[in-house]
Amino acid sequence: MTREEGRSMDRFGKALLVAALALTLVAGGVAAWAGWSWYGAAHDDTAGYAAARDDALEAGEQAVQNLNTLDHRSVGRGLDLWEASTTGDLHSQLVQGRAQFEEQVRGAKTVSTAKVLSGAVTELDERAGRARVMVALRITVRASGQKPTDKDSRMLGELTRTDGRWKLSALGQAPVGDTATTTD
Repeated sequence: MTREEGRSMDRFGKALLVAALALTLVAGGVAAWAGWSWYGAAHDDTAGYAAARDDALEAGEQAVQNLNTLDHRSVGRGLDLWEASTTGDLHSQLVQGRAQFEEQVRGAKTVSTAKVLSGAVTELDERAGRARVMVALRITVRASGQKPTDKDSRMLGELTRTDGRWKLSALGQAPVGDTATTTD
């Protein structure tokens, strides 16, 4: 091997060493970036908040559906479900008025079923264990000897987390249409 060939080999070896070092640095940088990104995603509160929102919405929709479904043939079981879906003042009102309401439903011989059309969480305070939902329903009422009637309804519900579960603590009708008044 000539001296010129030896120098050429040294240059090639140095170039190869520099390329390998640069490739190692780039690979290390990519690994560090990927690790940092994974750590950030794993410790991001957004995923936990989204899961809490989804849990509140699912519980809220189910509870509102439960409180708009009742069959006179199994009114006791239906009212038990109402009570299991509620907490606070709403629960107390249901328990206190249960006997009278049960008598009215049996006398009217009605069957009401509700189907959730859509729902949304309008407010969520996960730390305080409070949420608000709006649920759109289609309620079908069948009275003895009459044709069934359908009614679309929007309900606003307040949820409270008790024992790790979301339950309805208030329920009311949502305003529909333009409720503003004008004077001439």
